[in-house]
Amino acid sequence: MKIGELARRSGLTAYTIRYYEQIGLLPVADKDASGQRDYDTSILSWIEFLGHLKTTGMPIREMLRYAALRQMGPATDAERCALLETHRDKVRAHIADLQSNLLVLDAKIAGYGDAEKRIETNGHQQRKPLRAREARPG
Repeated sequence: MKIGELARRSGLTAYTIRYYEQIGLLPVADKDASGQRDYDTSILSWIEFLGHLKTTGMPIREMLRYAALRQMGPATDAERCALLETHRDKVRAHIADLQSNLLVLDAKIAGYGDAEKRIETNGHQQRKPLRAREARPG
């Protein structure tokens, strides 16, 4: 498939595809008789995998390392697996941090709900929102 079709099917721009090829994230494409890039459809699954690595925050230098190992073949399976396991641990730690922060947000939001209930149940005794004190003169 030509670069335009690969761009359309992968969601990447042609510029990004050329860049990824240039830095080694994508293998260099075969050329047709007219010298245009001609990609095999199997590259779509590799691009999708790269997208997952990018979305989960893998730095490009690690993606490049993984791609280089992949090019070397099955002899690098253990090293590639270790690289992915390390990344998975980082992703899990990030998810745990996000979940912790989500609990803080939920508690803060619940606090606003509780404040509204207090105002409603107190009827005429509505509390005014807190404001900063005005500075006292001299």
